[in-house]
Amino acid sequence: MRGRFITFEGGEGTGKSTHTKLLAERLKNLGIEVVLTREPGGSPGAEIIRYVILSGAAKPLGAEAETMLFASARDDHLKTTIRPALARGAWVICDRFADSTRVYQGIVGAVDPRLIGELERITVGTTVPDLTLVLDVPAAVGMERANKRRGAGEADRFESEALEFHERLRAGFRALAKSEPNRCVLIDVTAPRPDVAAQIWSVVEQRLRPIAKAPIVNEAGQ
Repeated sequence: MRGRFITFEGGEGTGKSTHTKLLAERLKNLGIEVVLTREPGGSPGAEIIRYVILSGAAKPLGAEAETMLFASARDDHLKTTIRPALARGAWVICDRFADSTRVYQGIVGAVDPRLIGELERITVGTTVPDLTLVLDVPAAVGMERANKRRGAGEADRFESEALEFHERLRAGFRALAKSEPNRCVLIDVTAPRPDVAAQIWSVVEQRLRPIAKAPIVNEAGQ
């Protein structure tokens, strides 16, 4: 039986990494195999491309070139990590997926949606998320959180953009959630972390109905 595919989307500083981990732990406590992954990255080839993108090395080439790099990384990620996990019945939780390309490169970067759609058709195909949780926070708050998390570290390719860029990202993700309500759920992450985690779990329970797996009992009944 095919596993479930959950993606987390949103701008910078929305807590995607934190909440993917919290959800993964909760599912694991039910005895469900979980593969926690991310984009760009999630496979050896994709991690190399991740470095090229987030270092800013590809930025001078333009948004179209970045879009194709993301598609190449996604193709390797799907073939190497996501599809094999789903095929064996594991639940895959991914920090960013194709929706990020739609928003970052499509809406904000103004890349032709026909190019994005065709690349998505070729790479993603029918491997569409069962559920996408769009984490939402005002852009200024998100950037404050991202800066605090980074500390003295250097901002990456997208964190270094101006606040107006991040405000457009937020608007793009909110529009995405509104346009696909059967797949996407908007989650307000201005609430305390435990409350956000509880809301996410409630959505997962209602939409995907995870069932605890019975423990394996040996011949001695132990």
